Amino acid sequence: MSDATLDPALAARLDGLSSWHADWRGLRVLVLGLGVTGFSVADTLAELGARVVVLAPTVDDDRAELLSLIGAELVLDPAMEEPPAAVVELAPELVVISPGFAPHHPLARWAASSGAAVWGDVELAWRLRDKTERVADWLLVTGTNGKTTTTQLATAMATQGGRRAAACGNIGVPVLDAVRDPDGFDVLVVELSSHQLHQLPTAGPGALRPRASVCLNLEDDHLEWHGSARAYRDAKAKVYENTVVACVYNKADDATLRMVEEADVEEGCRAVGFGLSAPGPSDFGVVAGDDDAGVLVDRAFLDDRRHRALELATTTELDAVGLGADHLVADVLAAAALVRAVDVDPAAVREAVLGFRVDHHRTELVAEAGGVRFVDDSKATNPHAARASLTSAPSVVWVVGGTFKGVDPAPLVADVADRLRAVVVIGVDREVVLEALRRHAPDVPVFEVDEADTERVMPTAVRLAAEASLPGDTVLLAPAAASFDQFTDYTARGRAWAAAVHEHLRGDADGRPAVQPPAPATD
Repeated sequence: MSDATLDPALAARLDGLSSWHADWRGLRVLVLGLGVTGFSVADTLAELGARVVVLAPTVDDDRAELLSLIGAELVLDPAMEEPPAAVVELAPELVVISPGFAPHHPLARWAASSGAAVWGDVELAWRLRDKTERVADWLLVTGTNGKTTTTQLATAMATQGGRRAAACGNIGVPVLDAVRDPDGFDVLVVELSSHQLHQLPTAGPGALRPRASVCLNLEDDHLEWHGSARAYRDAKAKVYENTVVACVYNKADDATLRMVEEADVEEGCRAVGFGLSAPGPSDFGVVAGDDDAGVLVDRAFLDDRRHRALELATTTELDAVGLGADHLVADVLAAAALVRAVDVDPAAVREAVLGFRVDHHRTELVAEAGGVRFVDDSKATNPHAARASLTSAPSVVWVVGGTFKGVDPAPLVADVADRLRAVVVIGVDREVVLEALRRHAPDVPVFEVDEADTERVMPTAVRLAAEASLPGDTVLLAPAAASFDQFTDYTARGRAWAAAVHEHLRGDADGRPAVQPPAPATD
């Protein structure tokens, strides 16, 4: 429930809890969930003297021992459908809910009607951001796709520019861990999922006021969590609220511009667009350079932006470090716009790009044999992400499938049908993609992997895909779906894919190694 409907005395106390140095002692807090985020919340609030109870379905022995050591109580409830007696007896004043709990989850509904305030971990981190004298500027990153790469790029650029910077949030490091760093940071680049944004207030002491923010793109995703495309869009739009310097938007995605136009921002905040074409004043983009190479430029953060532009990097340089694909060029431009809003020098942007390497499982070349490239894009957990890698190759044997989260893959199938050599379908939601293929790609050979043994899924998929491929093809794992039906996460799915590829290509008919892995990255 919103703080506006709380008991007045409790609301007044919570309004005053907007600093690490406020008096948090004795505050009764329920933490829902004990993943990485939930533990960071419990650890932080216990350190501040709150009475902390953690409710979780299971816990490993090590984490249970840690909770005991920090002075937090643990309540286990495998069902997690209604509050146990110990939680009711606590009568929490604050419930901090982990991002995995959807709004319609029974415990989320209970919390909203319990008389307690309901926060997410990001709001708590914002209130506690002043632990050290070095209070960081926050740069916010969201979008359906590209969040992690953009977050990493912006962090590298800020670091190259002499700032002490950290990437945190949905990227894997809880924001609370970053704000508790004893040395503090100059810049926090905070990746935010729609789940985290849903929990954020847009006014009051818990409302974020970032220096710059970006929604990279918007396509339907996580509809089973939010309940509708509109609710998902509205959660993403919160990223721009109260921005101080620059709301960065995608010129190729009108939805992001509309978000900026509707946002309530600080006076003087500017809209800054990024795109792959020549930029107008106040934008970032790409202009023609020598030898047909494009030049990435900034026409936003300079005084004479109507007549000049600042060079950031060339497309040739991006190609050399694996950032040459269109969607990655867009990520570079977005990251540059964010850090230029906190005065990072253009030269530092370029140096950071030259030393950057894209993470594993993001259009990663696993092997090449017989003129066929085997590529791992396991991070493509929705159709929008898969489209980027599918459209970067002219002829593809596509390995697709998983849990589609309520999103229809049919538009993607229709868009890429003309470049499909064959399709191998994995995962539990096979029928939704099989039906899309029957409608939009009826002449494309389709192979279904119906393996009960998860360990056999990828070896079977690789064998079928390799047999269907011809020289010049790309065999591409771009599932367009989440992995949780058969794998613990997208990294486990990608590792299984790479292992199966190497096993399949262990040797050719003459006994020579067939696998030609990419050269290792250097520091």
